[in-house]
Amino acid sequence: MAIMTLQGHADLVFSVAYSPDGKRLASGSFDKRIKIWDVDSGMAILTLQGHADSVSSVAFSPDGKCLASGSSDKRIKIWDVDSGMAILTLQGHADLVFSVAFSPGGKRLASGSKDNTVKIWDVDSGMAILTLQGHADLVFSVAYSRMANA
Repeated sequence: MAIMTLQGHADLVFSVAYSPDGKRLASGSFDKRIKIWDVDSGMAILTLQGHADSVSSVAFSPDGKCLASGSSDKRIKIWDVDSGMAILTLQGHADLVFSVAFSPGGKRLASGSKDNTVKIWDVDSGMAILTLQGHADLVFSVAYSRMANA
């Protein structure tokens, strides 16, 4: 039995993520939008727009102040959750980005792509600091160990 149904996207939802404090939920959709929802009320409190194609992954930073989104437009955006503004666009994947994950310290972001690579990004500079190659096919999911320092 569903506790609540959140409605507002115009197409299918590909990814959801809770904020660290559990008060907000982000959803990324094929409608090219990200919505930030208030978990208690079920109301959409922000709609983030800026990707040119579907949003396949969303992830909150450990402090809950930022949200990363990966898209079929081959880009990753870092958003300020309070203002709704895109503060950084990361470019470097040759194909769509399936997954994004912040490191426990919030200083790094991992991304997995249809280009068969995982990239590690420095969140402050927006630069890719490492590209992991070796997969024979697309990378659907990335995650950090809780023991990672950065």
